[in-house]
Amino acid sequence: MKILIVDNDRGIRRLMTSMLAPLAPEVAECGDGADALAAFEAHRPDVVLMDIGMRRLDGIAATAVIVAAHPAARVVIVTNYDDPDLRQAASQAGACGYVLKEDLIELVPLLERLGC
Repeated sequence: MKILIVDNDRGIRRLMTSMLAPLAPEVAECGDGADALAAFEAHRPDVVLMDIGMRRLDGIAATAVIVAAHPAARVVIVTNYDDPDLRQAASQAGACGYVLKEDLIELVPLLERLGC
């Protein structure tokens, strides 16, 4: 499995890469939603793990851009924000999952359920 991690926190990116290593030997990363589409096109990941709060382009907008360009793209939001409105906005943007950073342990089972 190939994964693209989009998060402005390098430590979180490293943590997720390490945690998902048995499942995803290929991991690409970038630090802002504005770079996410180019990174997606360069790496063609099976799944994108997308933060919401980023400087130039937030993760919900970046998800919408990726899904508009690649309708089969699978994007899972990974965030600190436990907010029903953000969950709905993420779903409307095309995200297929929503995981809180405090519950990162849920990522592996979610990816397995999605068939990623």
